[in-house]
Amino acid sequence: MGFPGTWMTESESVVYRVVPKCACSTIGQILYYSDHGEFFDGDIHDATAGLHKWGIETSRDLITANVQGHKSYAFTCVRNPYTRLLSSFFDKICGIQRNGKRYRGNLVPLLMQKYGVEVGGDDGQDDFDQVRSFRRFLLFVRDTIRWRRPMEPDIHWSATSGHVATFIANGGTYDKIFWTEEFNDGMQDVLDHIETPHKVDLATIPRFNESESHGPKRAHPVEEYFDDLSMHLIYEIYKRDFDLFKYDFENPSNKRPIAEIDLEEVHAKLGD
Repeated sequence: MGFPGTWMTESESVVYRVVPKCACSTIGQILYYSDHGEFFDGDIHDATAGLHKWGIETSRDLITANVQGHKSYAFTCVRNPYTRLLSSFFDKICGIQRNGKRYRGNLVPLLMQKYGVEVGGDDGQDDFDQVRSFRRFLLFVRDTIRWRRPMEPDIHWSATSGHVATFIANGGTYDKIFWTEEFNDGMQDVLDHIETPHKVDLATIPRFNESESHGPKRAHPVEEYFDDLSMHLIYEIYKRDFDLFKYDFENPSNKRPIAEIDLEEVHAKLGD
């Protein structure tokens, strides 16, 4: 299986396990800058040079040797399941993607037909009942994750712990897992532990939110999207994420963690 979703600087200063919807565009650009002194011109996910990626065939042996030998500092970044799923809905389901098309072709028509989801018209900008549509999308997410129908779960809403786990299962060890909600502190801690060809000043780094303009703006506070049933479904799907990464299931309005992440616990429970 190897190390899907793993990126490494060409200098091998650091290894990063990408988790979709968890500041991955900004982190990728920081890694690129730390090696080259400039940002990648475009979406870092499209870069095919300047950064080792598991998806690039020639990078795989280098990544495998580094990770299994734990030669470099390794980290990842996680996010509150409530806000991560909302972000996936507005970006991937309601939004037009950077290629000018809907995400995954027939996915949105399927959701509209089978689940009654509305997405704000052809361009995602019309008014619609966001709460009702999101809750219907949540049923679809549950179906994909629990029964793998009508399709396999997508990387943007499959559990964060599942992404994090593949790195451990194949011989990787994390030195740091930090929260998107406390990005500056977490990313600075990573930078403090590594030597890079170019110094990174986090205070001057822009945020590369590649999905920001894709879809409609969220019209309500987070908690309004989640009634008792929605919270039950979220916990059923993302229980390990809440437990391991110390997020507050009881209060959707609290996006901040409520305890420190225990790296030993993460490795023990996700390394099975």
